[in-house]
Amino acid sequence: MKSNEKNIGPIRWQPIWDRIDTILLDMDGTLLDKHFDDYFWEHYVPEIYAGKNDLTPLEARKELLARYKSIEGTLAWTDLDYWSEKLYLDIPALKLKINHLIQVHPYVVDFLQYCVNLGKKVHLVTNAHSKTLDIKMRKTEIGSYFDHIICSQDIGLPKEEPEFWERLESLLGFDKQRTLLADDNENVLKAAQTYGMGVQIFVARPSSRAEIFYSEKFPSIVYFKELIV
Repeated sequence: MKSNEKNIGPIRWQPIWDRIDTILLDMDGTLLDKHFDDYFWEHYVPEIYAGKNDLTPLEARKELLARYKSIEGTLAWTDLDYWSEKLYLDIPALKLKINHLIQVHPYVVDFLQYCVNLGKKVHLVTNAHSKTLDIKMRKTEIGSYFDHIICSQDIGLPKEEPEFWERLESLLGFDKQRTLLADDNENVLKAAQTYGMGVQIFVARPSSRAEIFYSEKFPSIVYFKELIV
């Protein structure tokens, strides 16, 4: 379903910031334009893989998309070392070759500064591998806005597991009822909801090249300026 077809419009969350102490933010698709990741994994890697394995780009893409899908939602899915080993490619080096495509979404820096000015605890919480995180933080220079930066490999579980959030709470010591999570993955938001997190916000346009798609279950935003009051 497209955003403008059957659903009337987005569910909205009216920001009442004095009820929120902690803000948890996803990285890819939420703060950063997911176009980089989509292009890298769906086009660039298959192109390189095809050249090394005597395949057409279409054959390589079909094979790799199936392999990605087979471990989606696991720690291995975003593990660059895993894919480097399985594909016999230097995945971090390939990411660096096209890092000019790594972009911060509009209004993200404004929102991060707004949260800092409000005195909130702001944590980056991502399924991305630590090597991906390092590449993107160096490129975007937004790391200084966060009190902590946590990868799922640090926790030992992907964010799609409710236990991830229990472990994160033990690590960071936040009050889950006074915590907001923003993510572009509904499965992650569902896990956080099951765990008992106070507010879940869905980012409805993770890639600048994709259409807006509002969640039917969670409050949605397109840009973070919608949470600045």
